[in-house]
Amino acid sequence: MAVASKKIICPSCGFSNNAPLANNRCVSCGAKIEDMKRALTRQEELERRYQQEGFSLPWFGVSIGIITVMTAALVMGLPMVVPLFDFEGSAGMTVAIPVWFLGGMLIGLVSPGRTFVEPMVAVFLVALPTAFLLHSGQTVKTMPAFMYALMSALGVVFTLIGSYIGERIQMGPPPKQAE
Repeated sequence: MAVASKKIICPSCGFSNNAPLANNRCVSCGAKIEDMKRALTRQEELERRYQQEGFSLPWFGVSIGIITVMTAALVMGLPMVVPLFDFEGSAGMTVAIPVWFLGGMLIGLVSPGRTFVEPMVAVFLVALPTAFLLHSGQTVKTMPAFMYALMSALGVVFTLIGSYIGERIQMGPPPKQAE
């Protein structure tokens, strides 16, 4: 006769997990499930639902890869294929910011758990060489160096917003309160 395993309800997404959990994480959303000594209030559950639990190095690596490929493809690769699109100088930074926003949203949609800081750090590391490259290659659409730094910072903020929106879409609405 099979022994029935204990079900553990994830406080983040409401998924019903089987008792022996790998690394105390939800199978559905990847949220950390601690041994609950006390029941959380509804307000505590909702506040905890949207908090990042830690920094994930694997998802940071994925973020660097996705953001780098998307930035290089649009800012540097597209002008090679279609010469009409010459994203030099300020135009390159203006195009890079929405690319970073969409990259953050994409990573937020596909990553398990709550990982919205990893894309932000990845964009910071990609924005530095992108801004330097676009500044050094500007000929017509010139912009001072501090504007590249400001636009890079704006890109980092938009990436954080995009990845947070992606996480919110991935998690869906909060679970209904049991009555």
